[in-house]
Amino acid sequence: MAHTTPAPSRLVIENCAIATVDARDTEYATGHVVVADGLIESVGAGPAPADLTGVERRVDGTGQLATPGLVNTHHHFYQWLTRGLAQDCNLFDWLVTLYPVWARIDEPMVHAAAQGSLAMMARGGVTTAMDHHYVFPRGAGDLLGAEIGAAREVGVRFTAARGSMDRGVTDGGLPPDFAVESTEDALRFTEEAVDTHHDASFGSMLQIAAAPCSPFSVSTELLREAAVLARRKGVRLHTHGSETREEEKFCHELFGMGPTDYFESTGWLGDDVWMAHCVHMNDSDIDAFARSGTGVAHCPSSNARLAAGIARVPDMLNAGVPVGLGVDGTASNESGELHTELRNALLINRLGGHREAALNARQALRLGTFGGAQVLGRTAEIGSLEAGKVADLVLWKLDGLGHSTIADPVAALVFGAAAPVALSLVGGRPVVETGRLTGVDEDTVARAARDQARRLARIAADAE
Repeated sequence: MAHTTPAPSRLVIENCAIATVDARDTEYATGHVVVADGLIESVGAGPAPADLTGVERRVDGTGQLATPGLVNTHHHFYQWLTRGLAQDCNLFDWLVTLYPVWARIDEPMVHAAAQGSLAMMARGGVTTAMDHHYVFPRGAGDLLGAEIGAAREVGVRFTAARGSMDRGVTDGGLPPDFAVESTEDALRFTEEAVDTHHDASFGSMLQIAAAPCSPFSVSTELLREAAVLARRKGVRLHTHGSETREEEKFCHELFGMGPTDYFESTGWLGDDVWMAHCVHMNDSDIDAFARSGTGVAHCPSSNARLAAGIARVPDMLNAGVPVGLGVDGTASNESGELHTELRNALLINRLGGHREAALNARQALRLGTFGGAQVLGRTAEIGSLEAGKVADLVLWKLDGLGHSTIADPVAALVFGAAAPVALSLVGGRPVVETGRLTGVDEDTVARAARDQARRLARIAADAE
């Protein structure tokens, strides 16, 4: 007996404006998106084809804008528990103030913080999240597993960058000695994380990256060997780079060269690498990133919060450097939202030398979608609304008071007030409906995070 292929299950979105963020920046004033079995089947102008079968749901997108889901490329979830502290510090002072607190985190704290961070991003249109977790106090439990569990509960696609530090205070670093690992343990646990969790398949919900923290908290050996490990395992590499002038001075004093040259000497430039911040980059640095395909996670709000400076994003883009957006840790971006970074990236970069020509609204949207997919190495799957890609998309509600007189929907999204999310899909599954999360209860998440923040504060105070 011949076997028949079952008809696909379809979801149809119609009557919305669409910004595909494809290679041609195709847009439709009124169009449709058809999702079939979790993949985008078609995108186009006007209503969906009338002869579709297996349509289980139709969504009227009148007054809304469909875009690819936002892709976050840099974060530290655990910092959700220490928001609002060290309010007037630069990066190094901020780290010195908060490391003694962060060194007391444990598994329940990290799970609550990850839920809070992920929930805040998801309800603001993030469909692919990333976290760089590098604080592993001894005896704290399975911190990476706590994050992975939280991402599964919220329902977003997740890149877990298994971070590490092996340079404590005794060795000239900033973190307390009991919050760092030995070089051997850092490499071993990173490899175990890859072997246990990394899924390289199309549409994967979970990938792992190797992510030593920064030049001033890890040894040269750890940087070099982590690059070797990552390439042997076929995973990406992530770290902080060129964030502050103090970091640049540190690298020159300790290594006799600037951060980019140091990274290159340890094997840390390449199209499988992306770095957070990259604020203090000269022309030679930008050329090296462009030549090697090294990506950048631009974190405009955090850079401003910690007075790090204005990254040269227009110059990076003009040179061909892949650039995405990052929330960064919620102790240096207390809102914890990525959709506000579209606006902040545009506005802050216009304060630089390129002024009004620095970025426009569509470039800002591209940074938060396709640019993020680039730096995570996933442009074949996510980052634009195109047939064959996974159905990660957001419907932004633009017919309310906040956007009522902005005729251009992309300008409304980027220049205007933070737009409510009417619907967010990850692989065709609703993660947000009418502004509310479907996988977790926001009030429960908020209570758990508040309780764990208070518990962390008590433990840290008792340890002083």
